[in-house]
Amino acid sequence: MATENEKITPKSSLRENVEAILIAIVLALFIRTFVVQAFKIPSGSMKETLKIGDHILVNKFIYGIKVPFTDMTLVPVSNPERGDIVVFKFPEDPDKDFIKRVVGVEGDTIEIRNKHLFVNGAPVDYKQAIFTDPVAIPKGVQPRDNFGPITVLPNSLFVMGDNRDHSYDSRFWGFVDLKAVKGKAFIIYWSWDKENFGVRWSRIGDFLK
Repeated sequence: MATENEKITPKSSLRENVEAILIAIVLALFIRTFVVQAFKIPSGSMKETLKIGDHILVNKFIYGIKVPFTDMTLVPVSNPERGDIVVFKFPEDPDKDFIKRVVGVEGDTIEIRNKHLFVNGAPVDYKQAIFTDPVAIPKGVQPRDNFGPITVLPNSLFVMGDNRDHSYDSRFWGFVDLKAVKGKAFIIYWSWDKENFGVRWSRIGDFLK
């Protein structure tokens, strides 16, 4: 039996609650920084793969552990591959996050001929890609439908939106530095249709391909 000097003083309810909140905050920050982060899709550049109002989770660990608040990779794990859907800091405004599909990695030669994508001279057709404008814009006018050939620089990616006729991507502003990549999008956890004011239940839980 404990003596009077050995009696354990119970923590106050306030202290317990404060400690629980602090632990929860630390865990949330750790998960958000190193493991998984949530993003909301604001535009239609990745339709129909991702629609406006989709909420997604991004795996931040898959490409390596970064030093918090920097672009420095502390523990490299892997690099993005062709076909991955990645979130990255927009090269023209690093305060903004963009999401696109990787179509070219370091050393690849990228060319677009009349809307058709060629990688290293071979045609590549992503089933997720959609085209809504039947007109093919000449190369001298803008690079949307006729582009390249161009070789992807070291430690860089060439990315495009699945909504090919309505995506502001590498065709217009160039490569994505690997250091700017935040992670790989892998699942839709919520989807809100603002126009019809309703939940897209069928999209919740969809794994991204």
